Amino acid sequence: MPSSTLKVDSVQLEFDGRKILQDIWLQCTQGEVIGLLGRNGSGKSSLLRIIFGSLNPAYKFVSIDDKFIKKGYYNQRIAYLPQHPYLPNGIKISSLAKMLVDEMLWDGFAAHSIYQKHHHKKVGELSGGERRQLEMLMIVHNRADFILLDEPFTHITPVQADDFKATIRKCAKTKGIILTDHQYRNILDVSDKIILLHNGTTKHITSHEELITYNYINSLPE
Repeated sequence: MPSSTLKVDSVQLEFDGRKILQDIWLQCTQGEVIGLLGRNGSGKSSLLRIIFGSLNPAYKFVSIDDKFIKKGYYNQRIAYLPQHPYLPNGIKISSLAKMLVDEMLWDGFAAHSIYQKHHHKKVGELSGGERRQLEMLMIVHNRADFILLDEPFTHITPVQADDFKATIRKCAKTKGIILTDHQYRNILDVSDKIILLHNGTTKHITSHEELITYNYINSLPE
């Protein structure tokens, strides 16, 4: 089956008269991981919300296979992990997993130790780190073709982050993934392509040295 391509173009977003996003273009094909970097306040989370459909800018063009995505279509093709917790506290984790996880991906999801350890609990019984791990796993094993991850490495340990990077790469064999995180080294590790939000525009990064040129980092990661 041919891979689908998500395209985002001509996004214009302002807050209180200040232009946040003004010259945006990116695309992501199933099988790809796109890393989205930018300083705090550059509009990374806003851009993910615009792609998902939960934030309406002055103008946008979001399409899959060159077909404009209308409101209400997002849940079928695009899944989104927000920064804030999204799983309801009072429901058992196993019940939520059966609703959110793709049956074709169930075995891979259920094999994770965090699910095996806590599947019988309700969400409200988890710590912040445990909850974040399960939220992220449910999203990347979702039925959607494209996955948006906002700060997926928050509240987890470096060892857990390494496990998640492997999970992201595995799920990206059949999905397109766009992710952002302030821990930029994790983004560089897991991404096929890097896009930097700089002064409201997208800069398609071809070498890590360009991150210095655009003053995103001061030196190259070791």
